[in-house]
Amino acid sequence: MTSGIIYRLFGATLLCVSTLAYSEATEFQPKFPRTMSWSAYNLGTTGYNQAVGIGKALKDHYNVNLRILPGKNDVSRLLPLQRGRVQFSANGVATYFAQEGVFQFAGKTWGPMPLRLVIASHGDSNQALGVANDLGIKTYADLRGKRVPYVRGAPALNVTTEAFLACGGLTWDDVRRVDFPGYNAMWTGIVNDQVDAAYATTVSGPTRKLEASPRGIFWPPAPHDDEGCWQRMDKVVPFMQKHIATRGAAISEAQPHEGATYPYPMLITLAKQDEQVVHDLAKAIHIHYDDYKNADPGSIGWAMDRQNFQWVVPFHAGAIRYFKSIGVWSEAADAHNARLIERQDVLAQAWQDHNAQDHDDFASAWLSRRARVLKQAGFDPIWR
Repeated sequence: MTSGIIYRLFGATLLCVSTLAYSEATEFQPKFPRTMSWSAYNLGTTGYNQAVGIGKALKDHYNVNLRILPGKNDVSRLLPLQRGRVQFSANGVATYFAQEGVFQFAGKTWGPMPLRLVIASHGDSNQALGVANDLGIKTYADLRGKRVPYVRGAPALNVTTEAFLACGGLTWDDVRRVDFPGYNAMWTGIVNDQVDAAYATTVSGPTRKLEASPRGIFWPPAPHDDEGCWQRMDKVVPFMQKHIATRGAAISEAQPHEGATYPYPMLITLAKQDEQVVHDLAKAIHIHYDDYKNADPGSIGWAMDRQNFQWVVPFHAGAIRYFKSIGVWSEAADAHNARLIERQDVLAQAWQDHNAQDHDDFASAWLSRRARVLKQAGFDPIWR
C-alpha cells in the first residue's frame, strides 16, 4: 500500500473549479440538520480551530449550529462517532488505526471501524520530531542516546515518533524513553529539559513555546532523496507523504523544512452516514473555502487543489459523487478507493469471525488473525 501523492489541479482546470464553486455558492440549498455535531481535537489546537472556522461558514450560510465536542485523545474523539453522538469527526491519523483495528482499537469493544473520508486538510506544515536546538542535532540519527518521549495511551504519537526514529536508522532501544501522560506534558517536558525531542505538526502551539524558550527548536529533515529513510518509515507507518513545509516554528518560505506529512485534520464519518448529507457537506466546505481559509494557519489545507484522493482511508460515496461532479475524481482514484474498501471488508469479516470465538487473550489473538487474513487476501498487514 502506498500513501500516494497529493493530487493537484492547475491552470484552466483550477480556474474552472473555482468559477464553478462561485456559481454553486449562490444556488446551493443543502438539507443539513439544524444542529450538526463533530468531535475534534482539544480547545486551542489547530484541528479545533479549523473546525470552528468551518462551523462559522456553515452557520453564516445555512444557519447550521455546529456543536464541536473536543477530545483529548484518539478514543475520546472516535467513541462519540462509534456510538452515534456525533455525525463526523475532525480527526487525525488515528483514523487509520481505527480502520485497521490496531493498538487501542484491537480491544473487544472496538475492532476495525468502517470509516470514510469526506475531505481533509493538507496545509503548509509538516509532521516531524522537533528537537531542542541547544543540542546541535542535525539528523534523526543524532538522536541516538537522547531522551525521547512516549505518551501513554497515544499510539498515534508514539508510532509516528518511531517512524521518524526509523528514518535515522534508530529504534526505541537506541534512545532513552521517557513516559508522559499527554501531548502538552510532553512538550512542556522538552522546554523544561526533561526530554530532547517531541513529535508534532510544525504549526502546533506548543512548538512555538519551545522556539521562544532558551533551548530553541530545530526540525531534522526526512530527505526526499534518502530512499532508506523513507523505506524504513513506510514499514512503520504507511501514511506519510513527502512534503516541503513553509509554515511552523522556525520554518518559513525562506527557511523551508524537507520532510513528511499526512492530512490533518481529516473530516471523517462512518460508511453508513447519509450519502446526501456527506455530499452536501463536502460541497459546502469547498465552495465556502474563502470564508474560513484564514481561521487558522492550517485552514488553507482544505482547498480542493490540495486533496489527495489516493491515501490510505477510503472516501465516502457522497463525497465521491461531489468530486465527480466537479471533475476532480479520476478512474485511478476510483480503483484505489475500491481496493481500500475491499481491505475494510476483509477486516470486518475477520472481526466477525473472531468475535464468534472465545479467546484467552482477545486482542493478541485478533492481531494474529488480522495479519493472517490480510496477507491471504493480498494486503500488507503493516502490524503483526
